[in-house]
Amino acid sequence: MVEHDPGLLKALEAFVDPVTRGDPMGPLHWTCKSAARLAMALQTQGHAVSERSVHRLLHDLGYSLQSNRKTLEGSHHPDRDAQFQHINQRVQVFQGQRQPVVSVDTKKKELIGQFRNGGQEWAPKGQPEPVEVHDFPDKELGKAIPYGVYDMATNTGWVSVGVDHDTAEFAVETIRRWWYHMGRTVYPRAQRLLITADGGGSNGSRNRLWKVELQKLTDDIRLRIAVCHFPPGTSKWNKIEHRMFCHITENWRGRPLVSREVVVNLIGHTTTRTGLEIHSEFNENSYPTGREVTDQQMESLSIKRDKFHGEWNYTLVPRS
Repeated sequence: MVEHDPGLLKALEAFVDPVTRGDPMGPLHWTCKSAARLAMALQTQGHAVSERSVHRLLHDLGYSLQSNRKTLEGSHHPDRDAQFQHINQRVQVFQGQRQPVVSVDTKKKELIGQFRNGGQEWAPKGQPEPVEVHDFPDKELGKAIPYGVYDMATNTGWVSVGVDHDTAEFAVETIRRWWYHMGRTVYPRAQRLLITADGGGSNGSRNRLWKVELQKLTDDIRLRIAVCHFPPGTSKWNKIEHRMFCHITENWRGRPLVSREVVVNLIGHTTTRTGLEIHSEFNENSYPTGREVTDQQMESLSIKRDKFHGEWNYTLVPRS
């Protein structure tokens, strides 16, 4: 075909080039235009070519169809890598001294009810489970709010499933329950606790209520609680995301989360070949939003900020 139409390849690349993605110097280019549309465009220029031929020619030229990939994180903070190194050093020190280190975060909220859940599950042929056409929240069931605590050393986790609001009070209450039911058994001689967390949300570095509630927890369990936040736009590096939450999502793929009990049980039965174990429970408490934290409350905190980015790295000390 190319032998009989020397201008075909040049015309094809002219159509593809304006929307070419990726590294222009790399061996593989790719395009988002379909072979059918490219064939029609070429035909309007007098080239006798079919969709199948365009598909083959694109492949020969080094193009392929590809989907989007989440890799852009926005602008990098100048101390982004230095904060990663700081967190890594702190984790190594704590674990070297057999002090607990946990990664915390809120998993994506999920609708409770007979709603579609992405993925596929084995079922009798021709008998897919029926789900609602529209994803309007059930007024009685609401949404599930899973907040997790992941212990890096033991590969175990605790997830509280709330149904009210994802607040700092809810987050710290989950950490409290993890400590009393799991943490203190594993670390009976612990004197300090290190928490790694995202920079935003209910456990954000600027969240005043997060610090106030952590101070209450520190006073309660009598441990010095150190916190290291990940820099802005780097939440995917938080260990809990790819050590625990991703496996929970995989475990309930294709299965409607029809009740709170189903959510709790699916989380609690999530395991991996590396031995991940998760305890999950329902938290029916109310956590109202809009709680104001006064300057006086902030001044009463027994907080020590690190010399390196004290807004990201700090330690709460038990008050006498």
